Amino acid sequence: MSVAVAVTDSPEGRTALESAVAEARALDTGLLLINLTLHDFTDDEIPRDLEVTLINRSGRGDRDPVTAVLDELRDHVAEVDRLVLGVRSRSRVGKVLLGSVAQRLILRSPVPVLTVQVPEAAKKR
Repeated sequence: MSVAVAVTDSPEGRTALESAVAEARALDTGLLLINLTLHDFTDDEIPRDLEVTLINRSGRGDRDPVTAVLDELRDHVAEVDRLVLGVRSRSRVGKVLLGSVAQRLILRSPVPVLTVQVPEAAKKR
């Protein structure tokens, strides 16, 4: 089994990655890293002590982020036992106008979802 994580270019994405790495280590399992950022991960960003499967999108034109994550989860559903997502609070108007990638993934994921919030100390940086 493995832990999947959808990583974005945001504090929530970094928190999700840190939490997923901790979860994979605690469960002694692999990590399916779904890169939703607009850059490639460096060797320093990928933990060396875990078996990591890295999936990159090819930029903004490569599918909606929700579709990309759901496609990868369906392709790996036999080996993934949870998805880790970083979340943040949003106003009702913000949810209506912009939608929420995290909310759509929580509702549509074929595997259980673990949501994590950015620690207060990190928000103040």
